[in-house]
Amino acid sequence: MSRRKAKADPWRAEVHKGWNAVSRQPLFRVFHSYLTEAEDGELANDTWAIVTDDGDVRHHPKRRAPAEEWSWVFAHLLLHLGFGHADPRGCAPKDVDGDRPDPAYHAACCVAVERFLRTLKLGRCPAPLPGDLPEHDEVALSERWRRLGVPARFRPLGRPDFHIGSAKLAEDLDFQRTFAIGIAEAATTALDRAGEPRTPVEGHVKGPWDVALRWFVSSYPLLGALAAGMKIVSDAELARGWDISIAAVSAEAGEIYVNPLAHHSEPEWRFVLAHEMLHAALRHGERCGLRDPYLWNVACDYVINGWLVEMGVGEMPEGLLFDQSLSGLSAEAVYDRIATDLRRIRKLATLRGRGLGDVLDRPPRRAGGYVDLDDYYRNALCTGLAYHQSSGRGFLPAGLEQEIRALDQPPLPWDAQLARWFDEHFQPEERRRSYARASRRQASSPDIPRPGRIRPEEVVRRPTFGVVLDTSGSMDVKLLGKALGAIASYAAARDVPRARVVFCDATAYDAGYLPVEEIAGKVRVRGRGGTILQPGVKLLEQAGDFPPDGPILVITDGQCDVLRIRREHAFLVPQGASLPFRARGPVFFLK
Repeated sequence: MSRRKAKADPWRAEVHKGWNAVSRQPLFRVFHSYLTEAEDGELANDTWAIVTDDGDVRHHPKRRAPAEEWSWVFAHLLLHLGFGHADPRGCAPKDVDGDRPDPAYHAACCVAVERFLRTLKLGRCPAPLPGDLPEHDEVALSERWRRLGVPARFRPLGRPDFHIGSAKLAEDLDFQRTFAIGIAEAATTALDRAGEPRTPVEGHVKGPWDVALRWFVSSYPLLGALAAGMKIVSDAELARGWDISIAAVSAEAGEIYVNPLAHHSEPEWRFVLAHEMLHAALRHGERCGLRDPYLWNVACDYVINGWLVEMGVGEMPEGLLFDQSLSGLSAEAVYDRIATDLRRIRKLATLRGRGLGDVLDRPPRRAGGYVDLDDYYRNALCTGLAYHQSSGRGFLPAGLEQEIRALDQPPLPWDAQLARWFDEHFQPEERRRSYARASRRQASSPDIPRPGRIRPEEVVRRPTFGVVLDTSGSMDVKLLGKALGAIASYAAARDVPRARVVFCDATAYDAGYLPVEEIAGKVRVRGRGGTILQPGVKLLEQAGDFPPDGPILVITDGQCDVLRIRREHAFLVPQGASLPFRARGPVFFLK
């Protein structure tokens, strides 16, 4: 019985086609808005779409119209945000029903938007307004129509299509400032298309950011060493391509990318540059781990901005992430606190923009050389801290000092961590001395027998552990040999004679108890597709000859299934790999 493929709705395709035509425009893509369908009964039949107070657009799922008309509707809604019509801090009067604007103000706002759309020539209005539009601004026109009534020819279709949100949300999102950046990007794009010579905003522009960077080198020793090694790239085209609103940083390239179209004073640029340098020096990109990258970036922004405000470095630009209630918390603690409100957090803006992190994962340019980045940033920060404290430059937050001191103590290498794990679970047998086995090994008196070391004669249970070994084709053979060699040496040093070994690729192979020094010789890497390790773990946990307190060591490259281990365990994975789940036991990264 054949199944028929569901037909795509052509009218829904028209909706998305119209949305793509608007969201790709330089004028509107700065909003980073999302398009969703309204729920049943949420919108009246005469309402095409609405824009929420946090910038998302919801359209009527049963409305049928060509893409050109949808483009006009979506551009109309986003212009309401950009003009500040939904901002309660302005003169946006609410209707008696709640958060909707009153009819006179709504009609005046729609006239202002239509005036702008006629010059933009984007899409087609479903119900064109008269050709002669009033020239008054929204406030004056709404006051007039509130007294005299709204003329029938200027009454908008349907109910009000935007909400008037809270003042706090409007301050956090600041759509008017975002729209100003969009206008600047649209003007730059228009000049590029026209082939006109552009003002010198491309390439490395000498501006207030350069003056701010030199200030760190000459007057602020804590970050002076970092500033001397960082390069500023002020390129409008690069900033537009990477959606950089103000600034972003690449720790790997050693570059700070600034948008030359962002207008800030020199003290504000000091704050921005210090913010990005601390991102790079504290290795926030590397410390993300399995966390959501954007939420982790937001948490780090809150911490860094709090430090810079306490230290009085420059002036914080308006709209940056700052919350006094988060003062004194680490980035990890802030992340755990803000992760409970994902919808609001994803609307907040970093220095790169709303919904985007200013710590670039893959930099557009890479610096050459073979300098170890961790060593470089650690030495720069520690040197700056020493100069700062010796010169008595001023207040330094305790949290920042603790971060720098922690960087000065690099983590233990993987083999030392593995040795510590063996120490926690296995203690060497204590041998006793006895004349039953005399020893004459002392060179000074070889003829005098002395008690030798013997093992206990009584039967005792010898310690052991389990090894679940990923033998799929994706495993690096050299790293695998290094790991098994370390396991054999540490186990032998702690009198662990044998280990229960299970090889896993697509299925599990029980190799039984093997002498620890022979495990490496028994391994044969197979290339049989995906790795399934849970059956190997289950085999050890249910084995009658495996002690219930025996720990399990899992060696994998991370390309495996989700594991659930109900006893003490640890993981050995290659450097740079990650597990597809949150590990409950320690994870040692092979280098």
